[in-house]
Amino acid sequence: MNRSLFIALQRLAPQHLISRAAGLLAGTTNATVKNLFVRWFVERYQVDMSQALEEDPTAYPNFNAFFTRALKPDARPIDSDPASVISPADGAVSQLGRIESGRVFQAKGQTFSVLELLGGDADAAAAYANGHFITVYLSPRDYHRVHMPYAGTLTKMTYVPGDLFSVNTVTAEEVPRLFARNERVVCHFTTDLGPMVVVLVGAMIVASIETSWAGVVAPVQRRVATTHYTDVPTVHMAKGDELGRFLLGSTAIVLFPEGKVDWDSELIATSPVQMGQAIGKRA
Repeated sequence: MNRSLFIALQRLAPQHLISRAAGLLAGTTNATVKNLFVRWFVERYQVDMSQALEEDPTAYPNFNAFFTRALKPDARPIDSDPASVISPADGAVSQLGRIESGRVFQAKGQTFSVLELLGGDADAAAAYANGHFITVYLSPRDYHRVHMPYAGTLTKMTYVPGDLFSVNTVTAEEVPRLFARNERVVCHFTTDLGPMVVVLVGAMIVASIETSWAGVVAPVQRRVATTHYTDVPTVHMAKGDELGRFLLGSTAIVLFPEGKVDWDSELIATSPVQMGQAIGKRA
């Protein structure tokens, strides 16, 4: 399909209505509907079920459970180096590098601001003005749980409403500020390196986003909503702990302040990554 037409159709489409309808389908427990959908999906995207804790795709109660399936305990070993930063998810690197004066590189000359990405939180954005970022895209066939790239303690979570453009190479190149305009959940942590942010970005037909501490976060009311986690008990998470899930998948973005991490020099845009593998080290 022509790239311009592909983007135009997404602008005209009722993005949220389509996504919520997909969510209803993904949640159905009707065995006939569910099994047809799951079998089609496995064949269409060549999903490798051999690493799943439950290898039979029709054994899951609904498509959501299949899509967010757990893996076998040894399927994704966590890099043991205390200094390492790991990939938060299976997928491919969309982009990584330095944040330049508060702007993050998206693709093909496109950038977006950290301030907008974080939902207008100026104090938080200032910490990353010249920091480091990595964007990991989860394709439909990937494992769709997101894990902690580095140990930290949750301080706040912000839901930011927005569009639901599909997320892929074409939209990244053609839709300005894609990741800062799509619906997203921003998770703020403190670490021994200082602050760290993990952003879970929604996309077309992403029915919802879950976190391990709050359950389903999106959709909620269509306004920016922040929850603070400063009271006891604190939410402390080790490197590799499950952070959240996409009910249908999208993108995870990790931010660190300036001078805190060095990304693996062999990683480039399109590099495949698996959750648990080292993608960098603390500087």
